[in-house]
Amino acid sequence: MIGLDTNVLARYYLAGHEADAATARQQQAARRLLEGGQPLMVCKTVLLELEWVMRGAYASTREQFVGVLEHLLSLPQVTVEDRVSVEAALAGYRSGLDFADALHHASYRACETMASFDDRKFGRRASKLGLVPAVALPR
Repeated sequence: MIGLDTNVLARYYLAGHEADAATARQQQAARRLLEGGQPLMVCKTVLLELEWVMRGAYASTREQFVGVLEHLLSLPQVTVEDRVSVEAALAGYRSGLDFADALHHASYRACETMASFDDRKFGRRASKLGLVPAVALPR
C-alpha cells in the first residue's frame, strides 16, 4: 500500500491549472499512481490540507472540494483513514460547516460533548444541525 501526500492529490485533482514542465510531469505521475490500480491510502490530515490548498491557493469552491472528496471516496483502490468520520465530515461540510471543524467533530463521535470556543461559526451551526456529540463552550 502507498500512502499519498497532499501534493500528489493536488497534482491529480488540480491538473487543469496552468503548469510548468516539472508540474506537468508531476501531474502525469500522479495520474499514473491514482489510476494504476495499486492499493493506496489517504490519511485525514492530508484531506484537511487538500481542502485548505484548494480553497486558499486555487480559490476552489465548496462544490469543487465536495466533488474531489466524493471521487476519492469512490475509488476502490483507495483506503481513507477513518472513512466513517470523513463521510460524516463531508455531510457536515455540505451543510455549511468548515471542513476542518466538521472532521474534528466527526472524529469525536464517541465523546459525550466537544468543547470549543468557536460558538458563532461552529457551535451554533452544529446545534442547528443536531450533530452528536453536542458542541459546548467550556465554562
